[in-house]
Amino acid sequence: MAITQLSIFLENKPGTLHETVKRISEAGVNIRAMTIAEVRDFGILRIIVSDVEKAMSVLQDDHIITTTEVVSAVMEDKAGALYDILQALEAANVNIEYMYAYTGEVTGSANVVFRVDDIEGAEAKLKEAGVQVL
Repeated sequence: MAITQLSIFLENKPGTLHETVKRISEAGVNIRAMTIAEVRDFGILRIIVSDVEKAMSVLQDDHIITTTEVVSAVMEDKAGALYDILQALEAANVNIEYMYAYTGEVTGSANVVFRVDDIEGAEAKLKEAGVQVL
């Protein structure tokens, strides 16, 4: 099942990220994963949160926000775990546009998030390969 990720365009200046995270936190929304990509004068904050609608409601007046469906998979904390996942996606001819990882709830594991061109194909191939998809 795909996960909804928020992409929030932030001005690249001191305090912008702090204020954004503060507003999300004060709304009682948990940030489960995040990454930031710099694009000159702006950054793109990509986050997975516990409540998409609430996060959007506290940010939408001051930020450009888009939603994207992504795939998240659990991988063991061992050499070759990511390789095995990438191999399964390559076998399905799934293109990865970007990815990032975050720590999992279980010790010794991590979660990896993929933006892919074929969510259903990626999920099916990962499950077929024995990979837990969130």
